Amino acid sequence: MTTEATTRLATVVQRIAQTCVDNETYFSDLDAVAGDGDFGYSLARGFEIVLAEFDGYDQEDPGAFLQRVAMTMSSRIGGTSGPIWGTAFLRAAGVVKGKQDLGIEDVVAMLRAAVEGIKKRGGADLGDKTLLDAIVPMTDAIEADAGGDSDGAAIARHAAEVARSAADATSALQARRGRASYTGERSIGSPDPGAVAVAVLAERIAETW
Repeated sequence: MTTEATTRLATVVQRIAQTCVDNETYFSDLDAVAGDGDFGYSLARGFEIVLAEFDGYDQEDPGAFLQRVAMTMSSRIGGTSGPIWGTAFLRAAGVVKGKQDLGIEDVVAMLRAAVEGIKKRGGADLGDKTLLDAIVPMTDAIEADAGGDSDGAAIARHAAEVARSAADATSALQARRGRASYTGERSIGSPDPGAVAVAVLAERIAETW
């Protein structure tokens, strides 16, 4: 049986997918500054498939649902984005397998699991100028707010603010992973596309919460 929590999870993933499709050119332009310019294209192609198959996913089981998304992303996205984003969704799926009543603590656990998966798959860590530099502080903010009196909408807004600030701060970093790392110090001065994507997605979720 679909619950309010499982419905909200599905809605959030759907918005993530649509936002990545809508921002294909923007994300690719960001990636073209120091990378190969295919980041937006890769995400859009993968999430287009997610949207096309969305109604066929089992949305009653959060774990099974996220696993299907992970499989689509891993198998249909080229370059490094597929394995990274697919791993993130797969690790998140493992945390909520068999659950239907999801709380804020489950959101934090899913994000933490996704972070660890990304680190292991991509060999990156904080400060390497990747999406981790936005998603980790965003997760920290969500976890901190979860212990207070803030409602879901307020938590989402604060998470978006933190993600945006963290993404902007990656401009001062030198890329140490991915294609951008080949440019050395020339990668300094522009934000990391993955971190910006996290900020854009967080903002979209907050706007539509």
